[in-house]
Amino acid sequence: MTFSSKIDKKETKQMLLNQPRAIQFMQQYALDAIVATAPVNVTYFTDYCCGEDFLFKEYMASPGASTTPPRSYAILPLQGEPALVLRPAFALNACDSWIQDLHFYGDFALDWSVSSSPHNDSERRFVNLLRNRPRHSTAIDALLYVLREQKLDSACIGLDSENLPTATLDAIRNGLPRANIKNCSNLIRVIRAVKSPEEIKRLIRAAEINEQAILEIVNLARPGASTADLAQSFRRCVAGSGADFDHISFGARGLSIFTEPNYHLVSNDVLFMDFGCIYGHYFSDSAVTLAVGDISSLLVSKYEALRDCIDSGSDIMRPGVRGSEIQAAMAEKLRDHGITGPFPHGHGIGMEMRDYPIIVPDNGLQIRDDCVDLSSDLLMEEGMVNNLEVSIFLPMVGSVGIEESFLVAGHGVRPLIPQDRRAPFVAECI
Repeated sequence: MTFSSKIDKKETKQMLLNQPRAIQFMQQYALDAIVATAPVNVTYFTDYCCGEDFLFKEYMASPGASTTPPRSYAILPLQGEPALVLRPAFALNACDSWIQDLHFYGDFALDWSVSSSPHNDSERRFVNLLRNRPRHSTAIDALLYVLREQKLDSACIGLDSENLPTATLDAIRNGLPRANIKNCSNLIRVIRAVKSPEEIKRLIRAAEINEQAILEIVNLARPGASTADLAQSFRRCVAGSGADFDHISFGARGLSIFTEPNYHLVSNDVLFMDFGCIYGHYFSDSAVTLAVGDISSLLVSKYEALRDCIDSGSDIMRPGVRGSEIQAAMAEKLRDHGITGPFPHGHGIGMEMRDYPIIVPDNGLQIRDDCVDLSSDLLMEEGMVNNLEVSIFLPMVGSVGIEESFLVAGHGVRPLIPQDRRAPFVAECI
């Protein structure tokens, strides 16, 4: 078996990054470059992902050291060559990255005494990089080298600094004494709020896998079936379609949401189920109502109110409308049905389960860093992918809920994928 990449197959791979939007904001806030540091943002800017960047901590290799994770850095200059700083041990994770300028730091001992010739252009490229690329001692050393090489050492740099340790921030600032370094962590979240074509493609596939898996789970629901077994079946379904499990939770007996207890379904149960998976780093999140046998007229009427609530929100979700307006329309529809307790709301979805915008009442807060200063009550924009959700819990009676995903288009919204939520799913009671 030989290593190959999209480059060898001569396929065009669209980047995750919404590059025109990023450039627009960089120009607006006079940034010469953006440096992404959080693992999710590095993946967004480069398509590179390494699981250890999310999970590993310094003390796991050096007992007594800090809980700081290893660092990768993505550098997006307004003019010049984008670059990626990473550890050589994980170089091949960058094989599908659109970034060509890779810089390594840290030790990785490769035994070149016994090796064969590369089989293709991709292998040849990485052999050359690993053998000949200058190796820096630390990630900060590599980052400073890139910025100096690109003549950005006296530039205005947006740094994703929200979760960087103070010592790291100080080292970067001290290494670039003439640069104007600004925190841009919230700016990156605002950039990510509007999805690129590749992101929308992945979100659609994630939602399709999620929906198919829950339909299979509904068919397994019977009196006596356990939520643990249903959850395990959901895991198998999403894995079989190439996705990773994220969550499945239940609202049995109307007594809050749970993931851990092993509840056994009984005849005439009506329960809320929230579920999600991850495909190609992108989340899907949805919810249905499952009736195990008969459903009372009371719960049917509650469900119909939720259906009207979601419809009222999606009806006004269009570019230029604020999130609070959408939430207010949803809440007003529930009040028309005489329901005031639940909290209808929504949120963006993307590389995290909740991206901006967050569709809630205006809380008076600002989305602010050294670059951006916006009302947290964001305006809808074309290309956003948003979820709307609402649920009702009636203790010892049942729980009903709906969550759907929508793509904001030029003059309104359309469902991200077909999601049939016109009525509760009814499992045969045999």
